[in-house]
Amino acid sequence: MNETFMKEKPVVPLIASMALPMVISMLVNSLYNIVDSFFVAQISEDAMTALSLVFPVQNLINALGIGFGIGINAMISLQLGAGKKEQASMAATMGLGLSTLHGVVITIVSLLVMPGFLRLFTESEAVADLGMRYSVIVFLFSLANILGVSFEKIFQAVGNMKTTMTALMSGCIANIILDPFLIFGIGPFPAMGIEGAALATGLGQALSLVIYLAVYRFRPIPVRISRRYLVPDKAMAGRLYSIGIPAVLNLALPSLLIASLNTILAAFSQSYIVILGIYYKLQTFLYLPANGIIQGMRPVIGYNYGAGEMGRVKKIYRVTLAMTGSIMILGTVICVGFAGPLMGMFTGNAETILDGTRALRIISGGFIISAVSVTSCGALEGLGKGTPSLVISLFRYTLIIIPAAWLLSRLMGPEGVWHAFWITEAVTAAVSLVVYRKAVFGTRDGEMTRC
Repeated sequence: MNETFMKEKPVVPLIASMALPMVISMLVNSLYNIVDSFFVAQISEDAMTALSLVFPVQNLINALGIGFGIGINAMISLQLGAGKKEQASMAATMGLGLSTLHGVVITIVSLLVMPGFLRLFTESEAVADLGMRYSVIVFLFSLANILGVSFEKIFQAVGNMKTTMTALMSGCIANIILDPFLIFGIGPFPAMGIEGAALATGLGQALSLVIYLAVYRFRPIPVRISRRYLVPDKAMAGRLYSIGIPAVLNLALPSLLIASLNTILAAFSQSYIVILGIYYKLQTFLYLPANGIIQGMRPVIGYNYGAGEMGRVKKIYRVTLAMTGSIMILGTVICVGFAGPLMGMFTGNAETILDGTRALRIISGGFIISAVSVTSCGALEGLGKGTPSLVISLFRYTLIIIPAAWLLSRLMGPEGVWHAFWITEAVTAAVSLVVYRKAVFGTRDGEMTRC
């Protein structure tokens, strides 16, 4: 594959062609999240509550895999842009080796911490038991999940988005199909309940990994994974972690946020924890497709930055912002207009639906402006500037929203937590613009120059 198309093809069709496969994949991924929760909700509201409580830990594990994968992706793109294919292959090989180690450690630790973690948020033995039954199975697939994500970022870094789309969609579709069979015991399958949902998730992740391995074996890509690159190299490992760790923290911060908001909301009623859990499932229909655009943008902006094409870097950012903003506009219209039916998909409790409808309409006030921080974070990660990206995420997920939610909940009750979302998005958007411009560009005689 001739990867120089990343600096030669016009920006708008380039971003569109790179992002479209990922947007389609993320939409299917969003559907999987919704379907998974829909079927779990049919078991009982306790099962849905258990899923909501496990979600922060699942999100944290995904953050560890995806975040380090972003480090691999950025290093490969930057090295290819600079014409250093050997270094790009070393980044891919070392990244996979370290990801394997991460997966083993994460599996052990997650299984050990879950009993205590669940009991921090519920006194119900039924909810805690359901949470453990789900966790034990789903976390046994952590290694397959993390390796799959690493291969995903490697394929994206060289512009092979179609393989990524195929692997992601295959895993998600397999999960969607398996869910009802394994949860309810259709046909020859035993009725496994919440364990069936966990097994379907794990098998879907394993299928994605198998597809990546098969494609790499039979259709080679510009970077090679070989034992000859698996040599101690502190400089390369340092660069992978310098980009990966801030990206991990970026993605892990929502777990801290959800756990914190669960604590605040638990003081009012368990139903508000359910509402928050439903919201985070629904918002995947917005933020996962937007993330698909970001994934398409990262290798392109990184390649052009490595090649010194700063004019294209600027245009890539603006085009991506317009695309993510368009998704958020559509999402706002849907969530405001259909909040009630959307909440009713996951609970039959009339009071929960009423409170959830109000919550979704309030939170959606921040969707459009959030495109600024989402795009800025993704662009900075693609450019290998992990620390500035982390600064933006700290504002978005901790420094503003947690204190605001706590204070407003004291003044307005649980509704104050929902208002904290849009307030945070507005403040973070302003911070994002300043951080991005300072990190990437300087001005001299009115022209943009590389830092």
